[in-house]
Amino acid sequence: MSIYRNAIWFLNGIQQYTRSRPRYWKGYAAASKDFEKKDLDVSVVGRSFLITGANSGIGKATAMAIAKKGGTVHMVCRNKDKAEEAKSEIVSESGNMEVYIHVVDMSQTRKVWEFAEAFKKEHPSLNVLINNAGCMIHKRELNAEGLETNFATNTLGVYVLTQSLIPLLQKSQDPRVITVSSGGMLVQNLRFDDLQSEKGHFDGVMVYAQNKRQQVVLTEHWAKANPVIHFSAMHPGWVDTPAVSTAMPQFHQMMGDRLRSVDEGADTVVWLALSRAAARKRSGQFFQDRKPVPTHLPLAWTHSSAEEIQSFITQLETLARALQSQHDVDLKGHMDTSVPQFV
Repeated sequence: MSIYRNAIWFLNGIQQYTRSRPRYWKGYAAASKDFEKKDLDVSVVGRSFLITGANSGIGKATAMAIAKKGGTVHMVCRNKDKAEEAKSEIVSESGNMEVYIHVVDMSQTRKVWEFAEAFKKEHPSLNVLINNAGCMIHKRELNAEGLETNFATNTLGVYVLTQSLIPLLQKSQDPRVITVSSGGMLVQNLRFDDLQSEKGHFDGVMVYAQNKRQQVVLTEHWAKANPVIHFSAMHPGWVDTPAVSTAMPQFHQMMGDRLRSVDEGADTVVWLALSRAAARKRSGQFFQDRKPVPTHLPLAWTHSSAEEIQSFITQLETLARALQSQHDVDLKGHMDTSVPQFV
């Protein structure tokens, strides 16, 4: 079944996830013919956007597009120097001075939580959260907290940041959360019993795809639990980014100029973040080229039961609360039940 999934997914990707070469491939060029240009004819002056991984690739392109529309942009980046360079370019090209840098490593879950708690205290509102940062590490590594690094960055970091900021989003106007997932998740069913890839052979590409499935499951869960906020996940297509060239050099070389540009990859993120049309779509869906698409391949057996999904969510809650408790122990030397808890 996994061979079938992978083959169908790749054939589907060749047709839909690229730029549109040769002519019979669908890709971005074909999809964009159906886009409504007026959808992005908006001003978002006064609205605030927090974007993780905003100093390069899709994150930077998204930050640039939002800044050009007048939005206040909070760039969450791991590398301060690269963030400063990207900010300078965004400010220069957009003329928008409301661009701010927050240095946070999304793989360090406690640091993510501490940042989110501080952000809530310092800012009266947040209109849009864009979970874009991610990683694909091909060798099983643990972060400082003993968590597998891909899982910590792509899943638990996204969970902690989003869950912590939900109260701030809830009291803001037209709140939205967009998570940049991947079509690679279509080849994965939710492995709720092995979240940190401890069993069997470690394949970084498949671990990444599993994390992306987890993000989609989280998006669906959040949409049901928080009807005030519009949640969405999306697939940007196969995009020519620094991350892809580093993590998948052979794939990057093979696809060459058939890969989408970063602006093409960011288009649906920007549309979901800015347009009124996106807000009218049902919350919790998975988007590709501005349209909701299925989260499972035909006959792929990747669906999960309600019990499996609840087990997954419970495990994330447990890990998150353990990190909060440890933070409190380190800070005060004893347990303190006054520490803010996740909603």
